Amino acid sequence: MSVDVYLNFNGNCREAVEYYAEVFGLEKPKMMAFGEMPPNPEFALPEEAKHLIMHTRLNISGSNVMFSDVFPGMPFVPGNNISLAVLSNSKDEIISVFNKLKEGGSIGMELQETFWSKYMAV
Repeated sequence: MSVDVYLNFNGNCREAVEYYAEVFGLEKPKMMAFGEMPPNPEFALPEEAKHLIMHTRLNISGSNVMFSDVFPGMPFVPGNNISLAVLSNSKDEIISVFNKLKEGGSIGMELQETFWSKYMAV
């Protein structure tokens, strides 16, 4: 299991990631824009979201740092734009950690499969 940092940006994620890649002497990473998501007929993707970064990451000296833009219409509060991602290949470990963290916590998204992860929750 690992715990990685996740940084959210307000439309300038691409520039931030390119800057950090340059600072740390890393190759420019692959970036997935919201416009590259599989289409969902129940949800039309706003035009202003298509070029924003949904996910990218850099490995900086052995630590994964993940980045994304905040989806249009979602709140962006400087100082609150950092979260931790708990990663594991064990379904049982993920379920156990999720259940412990949700006690007394607030759930933005129940633990579920997404197109990018077998077990994802917010």
